[in-house]
Amino acid sequence: MDASQNTPAASLAARSALLAAEAQINQVIVGKPEVVRLVLAALLANGHVLLEDLPGVGKTTLAHALAQSFALQFQRVQFTSDLLPADLTGVSIYRRDLERFEFIPGPLFTELLLADELNRGSPKTQSALLEAMAEAQITVDGTTRALNQPFFVIATQNPTEQAGTFVLPESQLDRFMLTLSIGYPDPAHERMLLSGQDRRAMVQALKPCVSKTELITLQTSLKQVQTSSSLLDYVQRLIGATRSSAELRFGLSPRAGLALVNCARAVAFLNGRGFVLPEDVQQVFIAVAAHRLVVRDAGLHARSVAAQILKKTAAI
Repeated sequence: MDASQNTPAASLAARSALLAAEAQINQVIVGKPEVVRLVLAALLANGHVLLEDLPGVGKTTLAHALAQSFALQFQRVQFTSDLLPADLTGVSIYRRDLERFEFIPGPLFTELLLADELNRGSPKTQSALLEAMAEAQITVDGTTRALNQPFFVIATQNPTEQAGTFVLPESQLDRFMLTLSIGYPDPAHERMLLSGQDRRAMVQALKPCVSKTELITLQTSLKQVQTSSSLLDYVQRLIGATRSSAELRFGLSPRAGLALVNCARAVAFLNGRGFVLPEDVQQVFIAVAAHRLVVRDAGLHARSVAAQILKKTAAI
């Protein structure tokens, strides 16, 4: 049987549109199809993405291309040490002509937010994103306001050893479904970048492939992608391995387990299936797990530990 026949029937046309969006983003972000697919998976799974990279490797271009491909309202905030929470959420000002306070929305009231160099913002400002990312709402002056739907955050983070950066706390990191790195292009794709068309012009020329209504419908219907009992057993073995590892102080939480399952569902859908296979879980595990793991030895890297756990844990 064709795997696509197991895709939720109402979503077949939408999946074709998703693949068209993926294809045109890959024309702009060349040589990084795995990164592009996982960002799309996080968007489908209603998560958020943290990109850890040096400046200049295409993080902002990726965010712009995604917004263009899905016709999403786009805001970019450059985090600096003097950025205040109100610069994100908005403020209430007194309108003398109306004799009342009026709320002026901040850049969080968008559909795709690029939080650029998030770890250059102060911890107080970083925390302003917590409620927005977790609950899709903000509270200002005692009033809670819902954010736009969809609401998707792509944050970028410079290496923490660079000057003027603040380490993101575990509670902030846990709000990101995935942590990814674009990295340098290989020589062949870098040659394409050096000799090819201007990337900004290419992004501006991108056409919307998926409407916001279609995207929200897909996000809602993702639960239709089936997870078998044996698949969930595998997920629990992976989670348990992180909790029992001698190399880790803390393993994955139940929230991380939900993120792993939901992201694997999104990858399965993009792969043309209405059910999750172990390879879908394997494709997303390191990106979901690594930023949530706390190593005991400063000489260890969480991604390496996650990779070893994935290698040693039996899928069946």
